[in-house]
Amino acid sequence: MFADLPLLSLLIWMPIIGGFLVLTASDKEANAARRQALFWSIGTFLLSIPLWTSFDPATAAMQFTETASWVERYQIYYRLGVDGFSMPLIILTTFTTVLVVLAAWEVIQTRVAQYMAAFLIMEGIMNGVFAALDGILFYVFWEAMLIPMFLIIGIWGGPKRVYATIKFFLYTFFGSVLMLVALIYLHLQADSFNILDFHNVPLGETAQILIFLAFLAAFAVKVPMWPVHTWLPHAHVEAPTGGSVILAAIMLKIGGYGFLRFSLPIAPDASHQLDWLIILMSLVAVVYIGFVALIQQDMKKLIAYSSIAHMGFVTLGFFLGFEIFKQTGSMEGAALGIEGGMIQMVSHGFISGALFLCVGVMYDRVHSRQIGDYGGVAHTMPIFAAFMVLFAMSNSGLPGTSGFVGEFMVILAAFKANFWYAFLAATTLILGAAYTLWLVKRVVYGEVANDNVAKLTDLNAREFVILGLLAVAVLALGLYPAPLVEVMEASVNNLLAHIAQSKL
Repeated sequence: MFADLPLLSLLIWMPIIGGFLVLTASDKEANAARRQALFWSIGTFLLSIPLWTSFDPATAAMQFTETASWVERYQIYYRLGVDGFSMPLIILTTFTTVLVVLAAWEVIQTRVAQYMAAFLIMEGIMNGVFAALDGILFYVFWEAMLIPMFLIIGIWGGPKRVYATIKFFLYTFFGSVLMLVALIYLHLQADSFNILDFHNVPLGETAQILIFLAFLAAFAVKVPMWPVHTWLPHAHVEAPTGGSVILAAIMLKIGGYGFLRFSLPIAPDASHQLDWLIILMSLVAVVYIGFVALIQQDMKKLIAYSSIAHMGFVTLGFFLGFEIFKQTGSMEGAALGIEGGMIQMVSHGFISGALFLCVGVMYDRVHSRQIGDYGGVAHTMPIFAAFMVLFAMSNSGLPGTSGFVGEFMVILAAFKANFWYAFLAATTLILGAAYTLWLVKRVVYGEVANDNVAKLTDLNAREFVILGLLAVAVLALGLYPAPLVEVMEASVNNLLAHIAQSKL
């Protein structure tokens, strides 16, 4: 029944149009802006559900495809489609946006319409990134994402928001310029901007290496990978709660998605040769950044560094297959790493978003993110404490929660590739537990530390619904990840078959 609907176009343009309509509300119409934003975000989420229910997991072909002429003279088309990699990320985006709108309901009191509109517009743009099958269309959406996030941090952020926004913009823009050069070169070789045509164009060794490095510059910044990660803690600390949630839950995933859509299939030989570089950067992120998280005194900064460490698992899983191939001569077992990386991306979207929302709940009451200003929160906010402990356990990789599934699969794949890779990767289970439980111990447990904590009130109905939905998602994915694995299985196998064939 949805076959004739342009679902992907609706998921892109409906929140964008809704965002501009919300902008028409004046400052005196804040409640109307909130209601409109909630209407458009829920509508977009409901519209994304048929992507899952009508998706055919048996094929790796692009589904829900749309094609329209755009700049035909240069072979640029408005071309959309989704597969097992992009479809779950679109649903994650639409789900998270609803929670962000709800989270800002009472917190944002100035320029409410502009705040809500920025998130709706950004939702449509991010859906466009995941659905785009034309290189220039992808690039336009990729760059357009910067504008609403730049405004969100720059207008509603903390005291150092200008520094954070400029650093965020410069890092991302620099990598994007190199990606554009690579896209133009690929167009000259394929006589098309169709990303699927890029996958099949023959490329020499030098060309592949240069293209791989150009894409790496863009995607490594977005993930972010060590050592180009330094913009993220500043952006998180200065961003309002909703900005931090979208940054961690969605925008970081776009970098991981880029490796699957561009780097691996377009430059398989270069990916094979330079896999050691990605694995090294990923392991440094897992181990070194884990230690950095241990010494943080700001809750947001601790969770930001935790995000970098956990995203290291994603990139590690994506490139372990080449090491498995070197050891065994086949790509068998490589699927485990890619599927684990994908599950880790979705899981991290739930967990990091939930943790930032938990910090936001406390900040709204105490107006401090410093760990030292809390203690004994469980005495005054027992329901909140139960949610925060659940998300902290998932962040530590507790079996039965979503945080365990992806990390376990990547560690299994690492064992197939190299024992020491697995050993270093597994340290995240120790370091993650160390900095997360240390945070919980100092904030949630113990005696009531001060009068501010003694006066805290527990979750209201709106906050309970937000954290409750995320808790259900974390437990559902942790207890039964099979549906997500089945959705991506055909796409993973198709990618492995593609990268197993040399382009040289």
